[in-house]
Amino acid sequence: MLYLSANNSIVLLIDWQQRLVAAMPEQIESRNRAAVAVLLKAAAELEVPILASEQYPQGLGQTVSELSDLLPEATVRHPKTVFSAALVPELQEELAMSGRSHVIVVGMEAHVCVFQTVRGLREEGYAVHVPLDGVISRKKHDYMAAVGLMRQLGAVTTSIETVIFDWLRHGQGESFKVISRLIRD
Repeated sequence: MLYLSANNSIVLLIDWQQRLVAAMPEQIESRNRAAVAVLLKAAAELEVPILASEQYPQGLGQTVSELSDLLPEATVRHPKTVFSAALVPELQEELAMSGRSHVIVVGMEAHVCVFQTVRGLREEGYAVHVPLDGVISRKKHDYMAAVGLMRQLGAVTTSIETVIFDWLRHGQGESFKVISRLIRD
């Protein structure tokens, strides 16, 4: 299946942590964090599951509260010291048990943990979608390299709004009203 639906998708939030945020370009991080917040709210509205990882949380801190507060209560923030979240056995198991074939990957840094996770997910046969307004690196050339590498792996580069409207499928109903308000804000 080439297209996304709320029934075949799962969101993976990678390492949007306190100390990593401090190293990112402030304006870009702020804009991307707001876009990821919209994605997480839309996922909740449409019952799309969300997974999360945290790179060495003892040193880099927890997921920032603006995003952490939007995660479903039962969401495990999988700690890791490997760069690829796809190598975390508990996360692999949770992803497999979800039965979802399309993984929407957002997080930081694009050229390290996001790229390596995308590579691992593609190796496992998942369709991977990377909203470019949902990933970030400290340096633009690293971000650009990551985008190119992920495309070469067969990941779909997209935007958060494109993902959300694919999930919606049509412009009617209560979910459309809720999500269209999110996008306008």
